[in-house]
Amino acid sequence: MFNSLAGRSVIVTGASKGIGRGIALRFGRAGCKVLVVSRRLAEANAVAAEILAHGGTARGFAADVTRQPDMQAMAAAALDAHGAIDVLCANAGIFPAAKLDEMTEAQFDAVIGTNLKGTFLSVSACLPAMKARQFGRIVLTSSITGPFTGLPGWAHYGASKAGQLGFMRTAAVELATHGITVNAVLPGNIVTEGLADIGEAYVRAMTASVPMRRLGSVDDIANAALFFASEEAGYITGQSLVIDGGQILPESLVAFEL
Repeated sequence: MFNSLAGRSVIVTGASKGIGRGIALRFGRAGCKVLVVSRRLAEANAVAAEILAHGGTARGFAADVTRQPDMQAMAAAALDAHGAIDVLCANAGIFPAAKLDEMTEAQFDAVIGTNLKGTFLSVSACLPAMKARQFGRIVLTSSITGPFTGLPGWAHYGASKAGQLGFMRTAAVELATHGITVNAVLPGNIVTEGLADIGEAYVRAMTASVPMRRLGSVDDIANAALFFASEEAGYITGQSLVIDGGQILPESLVAFEL
């Protein structure tokens, strides 16, 4: 399975660390040609170098998903380097915490601008190339926070992630006749570099809320993105896949005691 991915041209935004880095590396291992996109070129190049070191094809590119000229330049770079845009993994996102009574307009706008507007700008920049070939796979990185759960301090984040799914459904309908699918992965609590700053007590509490009694890995998310990008998933569009070890299933922690 997934043999159909070999040689595909893939763009991954927010790919310098965390889930984005995991997605980029996974597509590289699948034989794809990956444009690794980050705001900082050195970080993008470092991930591209990892792909190259394992025999893959990759190039780093610096771009800010909140800027339309950057996204247009990103699409042009992918076409120049790899001759097509087959897959876009719109992964870039930020998640600064701020409770509602302290949140500023600028903080709200920054999160919506990156997570939701950035999704729109990255997708719209890639559409001409995808429509020209009547083929495309768009995979959004949403979250369980917003679509399914709420967490104090992340109202702006939750709004942006729920908004991505509304965008996804209409985009899927509009683009279906062009051979372009649009789907989303919804991670739960995933082990990334950011956990080092949260503290062991918080990590233990997160783990305790997951029925599988472990946090997810970046490969758990990357494998789902890989599936959505494949030929084998060509009849799936407008759908979201929760990857959370069952975290959203229990009504409360009491369920673990029964």
